[in-house]
Amino acid sequence: MTSRQPDESIARGSRLRLVRPGALATARKAVTARRTRPAPRPPEGTPPRAELAAHARAVLADAVRIARWAAVDRPAGHTGHTGFPGQDGERAAAALGLTPAQVGAGWDRARLAGLIELHGDTARPGWRLHAWDRDDSAVLRGWVALFDAWSLVHPAPADTAPGAVAEVVEAVPQVLSLLQLSAGPVAVAGLLDLLGQRVDELREERCEVPPPGTAPQAPGTATASAPAPGSASASDPATGPGLPTLLDWALAGLAAVGALTLATAPDGRHATLTPLGNWAVWVKLEQICVAAQSPAGNIEQSAEDMLRGCARLTPGPARDEYRAWLAARTLSSAVAELLAVARGEDALLRGLAFEALRVVGAPAEPEVRAARTEPPLRPYALLWLAEYEGADPEEAPEVLTREEATWLWVDTAAAVADHGESTLLVRHLDSAVQGTVPALLDEIRAIGHPRTVQVLVALAAAHPDPALAKAVRRAAFQVHTGGA
Repeated sequence: MTSRQPDESIARGSRLRLVRPGALATARKAVTARRTRPAPRPPEGTPPRAELAAHARAVLADAVRIARWAAVDRPAGHTGHTGFPGQDGERAAAALGLTPAQVGAGWDRARLAGLIELHGDTARPGWRLHAWDRDDSAVLRGWVALFDAWSLVHPAPADTAPGAVAEVVEAVPQVLSLLQLSAGPVAVAGLLDLLGQRVDELREERCEVPPPGTAPQAPGTATASAPAPGSASASDPATGPGLPTLLDWALAGLAAVGALTLATAPDGRHATLTPLGNWAVWVKLEQICVAAQSPAGNIEQSAEDMLRGCARLTPGPARDEYRAWLAARTLSSAVAELLAVARGEDALLRGLAFEALRVVGAPAEPEVRAARTEPPLRPYALLWLAEYEGADPEEAPEVLTREEATWLWVDTAAAVADHGESTLLVRHLDSAVQGTVPALLDEIRAIGHPRTVQVLVALAAAHPDPALAKAVRRAAFQVHTGGA
């Protein structure tokens, strides 16, 4: 290009390649310094991945059949987000030789394992379903997603206080750790003692204290506000089933997803991790250890500091750090903390916060869905929801409107301008959805992103084409002064 006829030159020769936006990848390159870690080896006796995948396929066999029927063989009609309504469930049961209850349960598992994706009321096969028969990694990832959602697969007793359920869900990793370290059957009575102790610790961490006027109790004495571990009222001092009932619910839920087995012996009931459950717990414990040993100490950091540390990692190790950081916190508080960071001014951390929320999965859905109403978070929330509902990550950007895609482009450019090199900012032009630079500049001016001026100034300073740089500077001036 030359600078003699800037407008004509730009319109004629500055076509932008229409490629799918890679916003987070672009922003991450701004600060990525590759680090490699040796892959940890599972404990001796752990079956090979192919054998573990075979177990996972067996656990999800009905879910796969139902997903394939719903996404491929199902007659024309609609399938709702919460399950097969009416005649669809009956048709699926008749076609697959299952009961309607089995169809409903298999449908829920297929959704949680990412075997199907929902577009409105239409079910389509998810990428894991396409790869199910040939990709062991996809199978194991699908099963782990189901394992993480065990409390959704097996509903809690109807008369249980939500707070008591949340405490047990948060305490279950301790129970699983004991089962994994024991490498064999563990008495349910012993698990109940451990669960009670962990629930007490969680209440102490929240600084739950007796109401004013309550007399102090001697150590070990049960009170209404601090029931003895394993007591009938340990889950809720006023109403609902006790901790033993909630432990039974948790063990049944974990058994339902194939993570453990339950058996009755002369000395009582015992629980034993399956090979799949043992492997999954080891993976999660290893993730925690890796994060705890990292130079940044990310597991003990705030969400903002953790994300800054992870920005320098490639995606795989970063996800390990997210999982470890999440494992050390309640999911509700972790989600709130990540969204608080996303609302900040650093666009790079905004993208990374939603990447961490992808690791959270289903428990983050209500908060992410609510974030769609906030303009700075809306594009990220829409992409998160599209991928959560099964969309291929390469196709997820199609859910964004032109304005939302442009907002995301500016936000990513702000991340690059703050953290990256000028050449990367120039290359970021290629990810814009507009066909020409003038069209891009017009739409950037229209969306009202708060960083528009800074992004345009940085782009003008970085771009080697004098004509294009001049047009970008003019656009920055017009935005700054409020001109057309």
